[in-house]
Amino acid sequence: MKSTPRHLSRRTFIGTGLGAGVAAWTGIAFGAQNTADKDTLAQALGRRSANTQFLENEVDVLVVGGGTAGHVAAIQAARAGAKTLLIERTSMLGGNMTVGGVAYPGIFHAWGVQIIDGIGWKLVEKAVEFDGGRMPDFMTPYEGRKHWQHQLTINPFLYALLAEEEALDAGVSICYYEFPLGLQREPDGWSVATAGPGVCRTIRARQLIDATGGADIVGMAGLPRLREDETQPGSILFKTRSNYQPGREQLQAIYVHGADSSSALTRTRDNCTGRRALLARLRKAKEKPGDNPRLFHLQPEVSIRESWRIDAEYMITVEDYRSGRKFPDAVCNAFYPVDLHTKTGVRPQQLSPDTVPTIPLRALVPKGGKNIMVAGRSVGSDRLANSGLRVQAPCMAMGQAAGATATLAAKKRCSPLDVPFEEIRALLKTHGAIVP
Repeated sequence: MKSTPRHLSRRTFIGTGLGAGVAAWTGIAFGAQNTADKDTLAQALGRRSANTQFLENEVDVLVVGGGTAGHVAAIQAARAGAKTLLIERTSMLGGNMTVGGVAYPGIFHAWGVQIIDGIGWKLVEKAVEFDGGRMPDFMTPYEGRKHWQHQLTINPFLYALLAEEEALDAGVSICYYEFPLGLQREPDGWSVATAGPGVCRTIRARQLIDATGGADIVGMAGLPRLREDETQPGSILFKTRSNYQPGREQLQAIYVHGADSSSALTRTRDNCTGRRALLARLRKAKEKPGDNPRLFHLQPEVSIRESWRIDAEYMITVEDYRSGRKFPDAVCNAFYPVDLHTKTGVRPQQLSPDTVPTIPLRALVPKGGKNIMVAGRSVGSDRLANSGLRVQAPCMAMGQAAGATATLAAKKRCSPLDVPFEEIRALLKTHGAIVP
């Protein structure tokens, strides 16, 4: 198992303020080398400053990552009254549900009872209704290993529209095409430098939610993360032979082994690997007499199952998960088989009847972290527990829990674990969430 050190070298941090943000931006914009040479930076800035906007924001809650957990976290924070800003590196919200194409969220029900509700579920429900889709029979437990019977198909393009509408209507400031370059602890929160085409931004936030899926911000902050040497494969999703009907069917998939969302380098490698594999499959199919499989649809990037997880204040074990342990600080439920994908495939290990795992607040807080939380698949957990926790319904629930907790912490000017837990429960219930 790999881990990151608790402290990063000084040069990995970028100070805050306009000058530091400029240095960060020019460093990536002209990135021929990693240098702290002031003359080189000044020359680069002089060539480009006329085309660059240097912006500053002060917010209560900053959410980095607008994927499955992140957009729900931002909506919850904004609805609860926090001044909220959301940074997303792509062009839309939803992450693996939309950009990745895994438009098959679940599972929100267990043993004939709904166990996850709130912002994420309401968005999914709205997307299905708007698209004229059909809901599964959730009240009848699924048969044997057929947990997919309780998952539902959504139109990912419509979902992205609805999620964005909900975020903007709640008052979330969305920054697409931007990504964090560095951050610095402050006495009452964090300063974060971000960049995008033509934009260099410095954000001062009381509370920070890392919803990157790989605990990228936690790692940048020098807090510990964990990952196995081998990760679950990603998938590139596509459709051949007939037009893709979003909201009515699922896409075809090819595994991309070793997929890693940690950096632009690994993302580039994985996308190229997946596309090359698809092209090879199409060429092989064309060699068959009379066969001419046309490619009708291709998702823009590989969907990722596993990356870095945080070393949290509490690490959920597979024993916790399989036993349905109810934690005293449980903020939401989870439900899915233990579902580890490997090079030989996947064979889900079903939970015992009436078992419903829970997720404690402490598992969303990095060990030693202050004014920072995670939401989504980077939750503190061992690998087998994470294989069930990583799916969309519990990630949405974690996002809502993180958004609510961060809002209260920002108002009280304290860290998330210092917020009275009953206040967190009350706020979540007010916004429709089910709290164990």
